[in-house]
Amino acid sequence: MTLQPRQDARALAQADIRALRAECAQLDQAGLDLILTRARSHYAWSDRDVSDEQLRRLYDITRQGATSMNCSPARFVFVRSPEGKEKLAKALKPKNVPKLMGAPVTVIIAEDLKFWERLDYLFPHEDRKHLFRGKDGYISETAARNATLQGGYMMIAARAMGLDCGPMSGFSNAVVDEMFFAGTSLRSNFLLNLGYADESAVFPKLPRLPFEEACSFS
Repeated sequence: MTLQPRQDARALAQADIRALRAECAQLDQAGLDLILTRARSHYAWSDRDVSDEQLRRLYDITRQGATSMNCSPARFVFVRSPEGKEKLAKALKPKNVPKLMGAPVTVIIAEDLKFWERLDYLFPHEDRKHLFRGKDGYISETAARNATLQGGYMMIAARAMGLDCGPMSGFSNAVVDEMFFAGTSLRSNFLLNLGYADESAVFPKLPRLPFEEACSFS
């Protein structure tokens, strides 16, 4: 992209963010409650389906979240078939199997260790591939951090769309990787159940640390 088109694109981006702030400066309390403040992790599910169109929209929203150098290392496997669920269940701790089986969709949130090979598309204005080439530790660290971040974006996006979430970490990453990603550059990060919750399984929300204990100024 030459200088003038780049400047024009930047001006359009700046105008767009100003327009967004004029339309919606911040969420109201109900919006905050939906995505975080009163949102819950769910473990039991209704039989209401989640459509392909919803999952495509969910990804379209999720992918807009920021990652370092726009590297976007997360990859998402939507496990919904009985065969896929049975295979994934082999990696779970026994208490997590009913959560998996009851959810309409379970997302394997993974990270691609070859994410940096797509930087020519994702970060086109400057060559950054050389920063990663041959640097396995840096690749692994960047992939894990940013894929986890993208998984968090997916949770917030799902709640904003009216879906419920149940993140899970009680499983063997090695088994998931062997069954789903053998021979690829992908590795699993965490699992996310999606659907519409059965609220009868909800229990009181656990405490969170107060500001004074978790935060400081410097």
